[in-house]
Order: sequence, then structure tokens, then C-alpha cells
Amino acid sequence: MTAVGRKMVEFPLDPPLSRMLIMSDEMGCSSEVLTIVSCLSGPPIWNRPRESEQQADQAREKFFVGESDHLTLWNVYDQWKRSDFSQAWCAQNFVHYKGLIKVREVRSQLIDIMKQQKMRISSCGTDQDLVRKCICGSYFHHAAKLKGIGEYVNMRTGMPCHLHPTSALFGLGYTPDYIVYHELVMTTKEYMQIVTSVDGLWLAELGPMFFSVKESYTQRIRRKQLEKEATASIIRQEAAQQAERKEKEAVRPPVPPPIDSRPATHLPPIDPSPAHRPISRPSTPAPSRRPITPHSLSRMCSSRWGWAGWAGRGIQAEVMTATPRQSSEHVVEVGAPDATPSRMAGSETPRRTPHRFGL
Repeated sequence: MTAVGRKMVEFPLDPPLSRMLIMSDEMGCSSEVLTIVSCLSGPPIWNRPRESEQQADQAREKFFVGESDHLTLWNVYDQWKRSDFSQAWCAQNFVHYKGLIKVREVRSQLIDIMKQQKMRISSCGTDQDLVRKCICGSYFHHAAKLKGIGEYVNMRTGMPCHLHPTSALFGLGYTPDYIVYHELVMTTKEYMQIVTSVDGLWLAELGPMFFSVKESYTQRIRRKQLEKEATASIIRQEAAQQAERKEKEAVRPPVPPPIDSRPATHLPPIDPSPAHRPISRPSTPAPSRRPITPHSLSRMCSSRWGWAGWAGRGIQAEVMTATPRQSSEHVVEVGAPDATPSRMAGSETPRRTPHRFGL
């Protein structure tokens, strides 16, 4: 349910009448529409006795408002209010006094509901087109179009209908092209009661789901020409704005680079001379250990240092047997005496007694 529908359910009225009250608040003519809705919701207010029908019709014509029976009802209530709600005034003008009393009660109840809904009560003054537009927005589904002299056709169903002889539009002098009616009464013909003339553009504006305005060839050409002119003007404005923006950018001074707030670090300058270049020294390979054979071992023992001298140097010798393919190996570990320190730097061999070795 929409927001308008939530407001409509608060009024104990027919949906078109509730819609009329809500539209009157938006258009600023709620005082007049309140009276019209109260007259349509209450009993008939016209008194037409058989013995004086002609006099009653003449008295009724005094309250006619051109182009609208709805405004005629409002005019009757307004004149009765100005006469201080007099009963004699009702008898003199062939109006039902009890009917107007009921209308006043209904109106007061509707005013209380509108105040609860925070709707303002305002009058449109002499601008009666607002009231007719409000009626058109509520009864656009009861719209009829002129077909012949005094004959209309419903714009939705295509059913023919006629103006009632008691309507204000019946003796108006001219026949409006578009009208809306409150209800349809079937007697000898289909007569429309409580009729108001409206503009065809109002129907297209307030009832777009049913009606639309058909453009002629000239109007269509004119509309396309106006659209082209509007598009061209927008393009010219955008081009002018872009040119002005470029001029401002050309005149604008260059923006200086941002200043770094961090302290500057001063590094010594790099000297490209060869003396200051780093020297890369080749890495010396580790000395290889050659296996000691029995022949070289005998030479070591007969040398000037003797076996104790070689052992003092912390030499580890691996003595291979005569047969190299055999898997068994005889390792000779020669260590210096405990009192003699190792003479070879970086040697981590355990120290042994001089003459303990095996082949």
C-alpha cells in the first residue's frame, strides 16, 4: 500500500472522494472540496415538489456555477452558511433543511479526521480551476468525450451517455469537449449526474495510465526542433566551460615540489680512483693431505727430526696397504707428546703418545 492509500483508508468515504480530499490538501483548496464531498456523501439537498416544479427549477438556476455541478453544491452550502444556517432561507430557495444539517455534520467529522492526519484547511478563493482539476484527478475513470449535440461517450468503455436536464452544463450555451461525472443513472437514457467540465490535458496529466496526448505532425516537428536546439546549447556550454578551464590551467603558476621535512643525510663522495677501489683477493684452496706410504714413513723416521719431530707437528697420516683394492685400511694416527703443543695452526686432532701407531 502506498502512502496515499494509507491516508485514504482513514476516511469513511468512497475511494474517489478520499482521493479528492488528499489532492485538495496538495492544491490548497481543501475548504471547498470538503463541502463538495460532504454534499456527495449525504442525502440530496434539492427540493422539487410536484405542485411547484417550475418555481423550484428557477430557484435552482440561481445557484448554478458555470461548467461544474460540484461547484454548484458548494455555492448552495456557502449561501446557507452566510444566511446563518437559516431554515427559512432553505424553504424560500427549495432546499432541504435536514439535508444541509446532515451535510454540516459530515463536514465537521471530516475536518476532525483531516486534523488527525495533519492536513491543513485552506481555501483557493476565486481560483475555481484548482477545484475542477482536483475533481478531475479523482474521477478521471468517469471521463467522457463529446460525440454529438448533448451526447457523450465514455472514454474507457465507449458507452454513450447524456447530460441530465437538471445539470448546470445542460443550458450552458455550449458543450464542453471533455467532462467527468459522479455517477451514471439509467432511466430512458444513460444520464450523467453531478458533471464537471475538464481540460483534456488534465486527463493526460492526472490519469496517464488511461490517457495520453496525441501530437500532430506540426507539433511533433516543433518538439524535435526544440530538442535539437536544447542539445546544441548544452554542447556549446560544455565546450565553453572546457575552454575556460584550459585557460585557467595555462595561466596558473607551476606548483612547487613538496618540501621534505626529514633531515638530510650527508654521505661522503665516492672517489672513482683505482686506489680506493676494493681489492678482491682470490681464496686460497685448503692444503690437500697426501696419504703416507710405508716408503715415505721410513724416510720420515730416518730424517733429522725423527719420528718425534714429525709427531710434534700434529701430522695425521693415512697408510694404505699394498693392495689398494682391498676394503680394509690401516690408519696411522701420529700425535705429539702431551707436553709438546701443536705446531700446526687450526689442527684439532687428539694428542697421542709418540710411538703408538699401527699399520
